[in-house]
Amino acid sequence: MRIHLSSVFVDDQAKALDFYTGVLGFRLKDDVPMGHSRWLTVVSPDDPDGTQLLLEPSEHPAVKPDKDALVADGIPATSFAVDDVRAEHARLTALGVRFTQEPTELGPVVVAVLDDTCGNLIQIAQHA
Repeated sequence: MRIHLSSVFVDDQAKALDFYTGVLGFRLKDDVPMGHSRWLTVVSPDDPDGTQLLLEPSEHPAVKPDKDALVADGIPATSFAVDDVRAEHARLTALGVRFTQEPTELGPVVVAVLDDTCGNLIQIAQHA
C-alpha cells in the first residue's frame, strides 16, 4: 500500500494552481472540469507519476472553521520535503512568499512554514 493522493483545501483553485505551479514549482497533473469546480492535481516534477496533491475547493461548510483554526494556531495543513530548507526559504522569499516560521532546526529536521495564499499554512521540511 502507498499514498496515491492527498489534498489541501483551497479558497480559489485558479489562484492555487498559479501558486503551487508558478511559485512552489509543482507540475499540473490533472485538470478535469467538474461543474463549477475542477479535479485539479499537481505533482512533483521529480516524480511525475508519484503522489498527487489535489487542490480541492473549500466549499464544504466544515472546511472554513477547520482551516481558520489551523491557521490561527499556526498549524500547517501539510508538509512538503525539500533538499535544503534554507535555500528554498531564500528562493521563495525572493518570489514574495510570506513565511510564518523561519527555518528552524528541530533535532534531525529543519522546517519552515509558509502561507500558500489560499487559506493554508504549508510546512517545508528537510530531514538530515
